[in-house]
Amino acid sequence: MKYFLAAFLLVGSAAFAQDAVPEIPFDSVANLLKLPPDLYLGEVSGVALNSKGHIFIYSRGNSTGPAYAATAAQLLEFGPDGRYIREIGRNLYAWSFAHAVRVDKDDNIWAVDKGSDMMIKFNPEGRVVMVFGRKKEASDEGAEAWKHPRPPLPAVDGQFRQPTDVTWDPQGNIFLSDGYINSRIAKYDKNGHWVKSWGTPGNKPGEFNTPHSIAADAKGNIYVADRGNRRIQVFDSDGGFLREIKINVPVPADAQAWMGNKPPQGEGQPGTMQAGAPWAVCITPGPTQYLYASDAFPGRVYKMTLDGKLLGYLGSTGRQPKEFGWIHEIACPSENTIYVAEILNWRLQKLTLHPEKAALATSAKR
Repeated sequence: MKYFLAAFLLVGSAAFAQDAVPEIPFDSVANLLKLPPDLYLGEVSGVALNSKGHIFIYSRGNSTGPAYAATAAQLLEFGPDGRYIREIGRNLYAWSFAHAVRVDKDDNIWAVDKGSDMMIKFNPEGRVVMVFGRKKEASDEGAEAWKHPRPPLPAVDGQFRQPTDVTWDPQGNIFLSDGYINSRIAKYDKNGHWVKSWGTPGNKPGEFNTPHSIAADAKGNIYVADRGNRRIQVFDSDGGFLREIKINVPVPADAQAWMGNKPPQGEGQPGTMQAGAPWAVCITPGPTQYLYASDAFPGRVYKMTLDGKLLGYLGSTGRQPKEFGWIHEIACPSENTIYVAEILNWRLQKLTLHPEKAALATSAKR
């Protein structure tokens, strides 16, 4: 069992000092989904579960068009045993480039499409019941992908530029991470009426550099994976800044990148490929909630308390079961059962964690 020293910086909260961060033993099922003979997954960008344990996969499959700017989005439903059930939203107008899928407490299914700048709410039967954002019209002169000018164009209420994820507070308010360009959080009420937004591009508290994933706890606090700034920011439901969480676990000397050279680490380097830079966040249900996050390099999943205390980590980059290729979304229906959607390996893995084995190993060393 490996152990690494770790330190956390929490702004607006007490700092934690931990002696050792255990590597959590875990099992993986990498071939859970039973696809029909003529159906294939592309980059699996999203995974979510409903109250019945059904698994929803948002994949960059069913691609049509040229190699660049192809339509790449397909929403699939599977049973708890991985049995294929159906495709939802076939040929939907919003489908362009899949990013995230979530399921709310009423089993409504929400898909966030980065390519069309839209978020779609489906009822449990798979029919569209609410639409957010609007994609560019095919007839517009010069219709093309968004540019990234510096400074960025001003954000517009109700319009999104490459959104990334969605969550809800206990009152049913809707929070959308408007990620790659506007770098803000948009808030709607439960009926879909615009309330407000907060955040601008930057690295100060309340500013973002690609808010890539978002989750809410039972109190309605909002956790934002501020990927480019290598931190998780926590806000109340009105956008008031509460604290930031940084994950600092040393990178093993033998860590490998999935492709290319190892990304340089340290201050001043791009945050996206830094160890601990959160690509995905998820919060478990139940009276005691836990926060999960993942990074792309060295390809680990981190388990934390909601105040940011690191309880352990697992995994590494690679192509084999129990290895990961850019985890893009996490579903965490319980403390020690999680599902991870992988971009580069085109797959879903179901993970079962065994923290009790780590605890036994720790006791044996004393």
